[in-house]
Amino acid sequence: MFKDVDLMTAIITPFDQAQKIDYPALKKLTEHILTTGTKGFVIGGTTGETPTLTENEKLELYRKFVEIVDGRVPIIAGAGSNNTQQTIDFINKLAQISGIDMVLVVVPYYNKPNQRGMKAHFETIAKNSPLPIMIYNIPGRTGVLMEKETVVELSQNPNIQGIKQCNTMEDLEYIVEHTPADFNVYSGEDAQALFAKVIGANGVVSVASHIYGNEMSKMYSLLDQGNYQKAGTIQRQLTPKMAALFMYPSPSPVKAALNKLGYQVGGCRLPIVTLNDEEKAVLFEKLAL
Repeated sequence: MFKDVDLMTAIITPFDQAQKIDYPALKKLTEHILTTGTKGFVIGGTTGETPTLTENEKLELYRKFVEIVDGRVPIIAGAGSNNTQQTIDFINKLAQISGIDMVLVVVPYYNKPNQRGMKAHFETIAKNSPLPIMIYNIPGRTGVLMEKETVVELSQNPNIQGIKQCNTMEDLEYIVEHTPADFNVYSGEDAQALFAKVIGANGVVSVASHIYGNEMSKMYSLLDQGNYQKAGTIQRQLTPKMAALFMYPSPSPVKAALNKLGYQVGGCRLPIVTLNDEEKAVLFEKLAL
């Protein structure tokens, strides 16, 4: 299913002025992202502000997003928490939504489990999940790192079918080298987008693709054609802009950029604050918007 899916977008959640999910804005944004080269979505990830969404909001968001996408590309839905049983219960509710292909399960945050605890967490979820699982390894947000060896162990579980890896390029290389050929490996770091595909990963789960989907899609097409020099030029040109999209707490920068471009996706829910005018000016200069 994910074999040819190299560019995935971790889509934001648009809000209206009353801080409710804005579904017309979500539909418009989704169509834009699809027409600029995205081949799959993560809905309800970090960029989607799911820590501030209620369970009912998430379920409604996923149901409506499945309708918007209408089977055109794969959908991975955020389902993880730092409570193993709660994650299992939520996944079983998600399984009632036809059109979700995989669930994204984050390494448990705050509790700070050791490697054995992480392994038990994911094995227990996998045993009780009717949907395949993608591990979300993001130590900068969880406070703990799932070691590459643990990832490799978990990749042998038939219901754990991929990873979104946000760490070093060396760890990404090790995971690609030591996991089964059909295990889906994505970098969650935009700056690693080209590197990830060159070393044999599927590609990237991107935030920058909201804005630079055409460029990223072209970069991957050039790489597929063997023109790594031009692909590399695009990556080098995009990397500073990708960094700028994280210069303030995400997803505030990408939402500000989308609003500037006319997509009207609103601001963020607290505790993430919407960019002020001074911050916007700095961001837009770096993005050349």
